[in-house]
Parts: sequence; C-alpha cells; structure tokens
Amino acid sequence: MTTHALVALLWFALAPPPAAPPDRWPIEELAVTGNSRYPADRILAASGLKKGDVVGKQDLEAAQKRLMDSGAFSGVGFSYGPAASKKGYRVQFEVIEAPYVYPFRFERLEAPDTELIEVLKRSDPLFAEQIPATQPALNRYAKAIEAYLASKGKAEPVSATVAAGESGELVVVFSPAGPPPAVAEVRFRGNAAITEAKLQSAIAAVAIGAPYTEKRFRELLEANIRPLYEALGRIRVSFPSLTAEQVKDVKGVAVTVEVSEGEVYKLGAVRFQAQGFPEAQLAEVAALKPGETADFSVVNAGLDRLRRRLARNGYLKPEVEVERNISDSERKVDLIVRVRTGSQYTFGKLSIQGLDLIGEAEVRRLWALKTGAPFDAEYPDYFLRRVREDGVFDNLGQTRTEAQVNEATLTVDVTLHFR
Repeated sequence: MTTHALVALLWFALAPPPAAPPDRWPIEELAVTGNSRYPADRILAASGLKKGDVVGKQDLEAAQKRLMDSGAFSGVGFSYGPAASKKGYRVQFEVIEAPYVYPFRFERLEAPDTELIEVLKRSDPLFAEQIPATQPALNRYAKAIEAYLASKGKAEPVSATVAAGESGELVVVFSPAGPPPAVAEVRFRGNAAITEAKLQSAIAAVAIGAPYTEKRFRELLEANIRPLYEALGRIRVSFPSLTAEQVKDVKGVAVTVEVSEGEVYKLGAVRFQAQGFPEAQLAEVAALKPGETADFSVVNAGLDRLRRRLARNGYLKPEVEVERNISDSERKVDLIVRVRTGSQYTFGKLSIQGLDLIGEAEVRRLWALKTGAPFDAEYPDYFLRRVREDGVFDNLGQTRTEAQVNEATLTVDVTLHFR
C-alpha cells in the first residue's frame, strides 16, 4: 500500500460522519386557511408562533393545542414543509371555527364593564363583540375576570352561562358564581311629582324578595314606575343610576333608585292609519284630545276602546302600534297610531245548554246575531246580561258564554250555558 493510500485510509477512519439534517428550523412563512370570523393575524397571535421562531414538530403541535384550547375552534390542523428559500419552514394552520357565537353582558361584578372588556381583550387575541359559548372559552374568560377582580381586592368566583336576552336572543352572562341577593328594600331619590310611598307601593309587590340584578330591576321600573310618570305627561322620566347595598341584619339588599322625572309634555297631533277605516271614525272612537297633558293612561284607554270597536266588527286580532314623535323644544308628543285589522271573523252557529225546548226556542227568538254576519265579540255577554235584566226566565242561575274560533273558516260558534 502506498503512503498516500495509507494517509487517505486513516483520514477516512478518523473523520466524523456527516451531520444529520436538523429537525428544527426557523419559520419563514405563516399562513391560515378556513377562517372567516377571525383575522389570520389574531389566530397566529393566539397560536403563540411568529416568523423567525425556531421550531420543530413538537412546537407546532403545542401551537395547535393552544388554538384548540382557546375554544374558538372546533377543529385545528397544520402542515409544514420547506419554505421557498429552503432555509426554513412554511407553516400553515387549517381551522374550523366554532359554529355559534353570542353577545355577552356582565352582571353584579364589582368593576365597570369597560374595564372588564379591556381585561378580556388583553387576555385573548381572539376576543370580539361576540364570543363562542364553548366551555373552554367561557372558563378562560371567567378565570381572567376572577384574576382581575382579585387584583383589585374583590376576589370572588365568576361563572359564565348562556341565557335568554331581552328579546329572546341568547347571550353569555358573566356574573358571580353565587346566587343573586334578594331585594329587601327599595328607596327612591330625586322624585317630587310622585311621593316615595306611592313609588314604593307600586314596586314592592314585584320586587321585594325577588333576586336582584340590575337588568331585571330596570325591567320592573319600566313596567311599574314609568307608567305612573307617563300618566302625568312626564314621558322623559329616566332612572340614571341604581345602587344596591347589603342591609344590616337582613339577608338582602336595599336598592336605591335615582329618578330624573323630566318635564310635563302635552299631546300634539294624533293621526290614525288603518286600511278600510276612515281616520275620523277611528279618532272619534279613541277620543284623544290634542293640547291636553300627554297622559298615556288615557292614551292606552283610548286604544283599548279602538280594539274593542274593531272586535265588535269581527276583527278579533287587530294589531295596534303607536309611534311617538317627541318635540323636546315644544314639550309635546305627536302620535301616529297604526292599525292592522287582520282577518274579519263571521258568526257561525249558536248552541244552547241547560234549557228545555221552550226555553231554547225563546232564546233563539231573541238572539239577533245572524249566521254569516261579522262576529261581534261583545254580543254574547251583552245578550246574557239583557236576558237576566229583562227577567226572561224566573230563578235564573249562573250563565256563561263559550266561543269556539275556527281559524280555517274564520268563523266563531257560540255556546250559551244556563243553569
């Protein structure tokens, strides 16, 4: 063997083997497919990856898990391979977004809504005006709120549940995990036109003992206190603030309602719109008088008269809507009353229970409503009242009417019950 050959053999024996290809490379390209609700940059932020990171398969699997754990997706996959430069990876996530997202609100949490929203924005790049109702997402948001409240010295468990909103739509509610306190007392401040005793009497039956949430309590104010003020023409009444404080020696809270009563408004022009009925006829029935105090108890009574008149003409299911056009400078409110009469029902047949043949014949002789005529919804009760007042029968016991509505034929059959 020559000297050169021996040297070459020794070099080959001593030289290290070629290095294995590295299993970690820098990320040169990042992409997302399948997204519509969330922008790609926010999804990538939630993944925890960014360009330049040196990663391997395990790092990509961890990023995939972070996206799934967010609760914003029902499926997450990824693929990776050499980038165009051959010096790093091209990574692509394929996502399937969670199908249902809902608006949210906060209840009984001791922090302003604006602060809590900022907390959730900082905690999650995917946070938006509507959030997924998946358990991972709800748990994560609740924990973020808990941590923030604890940092402010107001530690308490927080729950996140899906509930029905004001219009029946679903909404995520963040609230303390414990049940809401009961209302033990209601106080009013800022009222002058109506005494506090009258206001307390109006609200007590529906509020005292009921669980307190600001949303629910405001609904009670709108339903029970606003009508009192609108009967005085104070249609701009509002309740700027509510405070709830624990009552000593009683398990419950005292709710203090700040009242802004507003000015007294007059009733302006009143217009009626109903196809097939002259405006003057409707106005006469409603009997609303422009120039007087805008007493909405009077307005509602006039609209009830309108509904009854329509029902006497066979329109049993009218829809009456009132549009208010308020002029604050003139302190008046104009009304547009829109009436949709719906279908007209006719009288079908009369049945009589509890009388002998002679009595039944006499009742049929007196009954004036003819088959096929528009059904007068008030006539059956009126008829029985006249039978009693006119002494048609001696020793007449209890009577009642029963109406059977046939929607297919738009007819109404009436049964008169005698004892």
